[in-house]
Amino acid sequence: MRTRTLLPALLVTALATGGPALAAAPTAGAAGVVDVSTAAQLKSALAAAAPGDTIRLADGTYTGNFKATVPGTAAARITLTGSSGAVLKAGGGYGLHLNGASYWTVEGITVTGGQKGIVADTATGVVIDSVTVHDLDMEGVHFRRSSKDGVLRNSRIHDTGHDGRGMGEGVYVGTAGDLSDRSDRVQILGNTIGPGVGGENIDIKEGTTGARIIGNTFDGSGLTGANYDDSWVDVKGNDVLVEGNRGSRTADNGYETHTQQSGWGCGTVFRDNVSDLTGATGDKQLAFNITNHGENCPTTVHGSNTVTGGKGLTNIPVTP
Repeated sequence: MRTRTLLPALLVTALATGGPALAAAPTAGAAGVVDVSTAAQLKSALAAAAPGDTIRLADGTYTGNFKATVPGTAAARITLTGSSGAVLKAGGGYGLHLNGASYWTVEGITVTGGQKGIVADTATGVVIDSVTVHDLDMEGVHFRRSSKDGVLRNSRIHDTGHDGRGMGEGVYVGTAGDLSDRSDRVQILGNTIGPGVGGENIDIKEGTTGARIIGNTFDGSGLTGANYDDSWVDVKGNDVLVEGNRGSRTADNGYETHTQQSGWGCGTVFRDNVSDLTGATGDKQLAFNITNHGENCPTTVHGSNTVTGGKGLTNIPVTP
């Protein structure tokens, strides 16, 4: 892979040495590694990215709102990478907005400040890996506007919802009340969400199908009860798998399903989850509170799920 530097840096070097300003510019369309160390360089690199490129952040604080609009391809992803010491710090708005930026991988970095952390809009195949997202007014990571086949894995999200409205979900998939938002098949894998998350740790909205929530650790100590945020996970989409997660510290229940729109909130399967409801103060205090269940809207709670504290496992028959 060919290494690139940004054009402003090339011009500075050329002026200092008397050499031709564009002599070191990469061949058009050639994939490369772009090393950046300032906010201005990062914005330039995001705008100039091409399929196959890697943008590599040095440690430091990058102040501002950052947006990517150029898509990669399934065969040539675009990667934004750095350590947790590479911090995108927004004073408002979104820390990182992947707007139409399909097939991007974002790995390792920290996003903080602002309204929302990482937002994917109309972006297929986005992978967010090993990031830290914290201290936001609203949600941490949002897959929205039919951002299909996204992955959030091995990441840490905490201290969201600082605006106090109970709208600080850790991970938000879809759009409330909008069945046209088909952010389908989003996978949320092996993350640590909480403490201090001011909404549900994960909220799966109506209109979305096929989410996978596997191997995560939830801490619901930030739940406020505002806007019905009284559980780690609220499933309103269809055909969701919730498996192998561990949760503690909740306001009421561990996991919930709801039918906000007719025909939605159905087909969820819960298995191998470990719930600790110690300290819950709500009226139900169930590991799995299923609000709509029947032949036309099945939900499966397997006997492999376990619960300590609270008032029980679930309010529907348990499947062996």
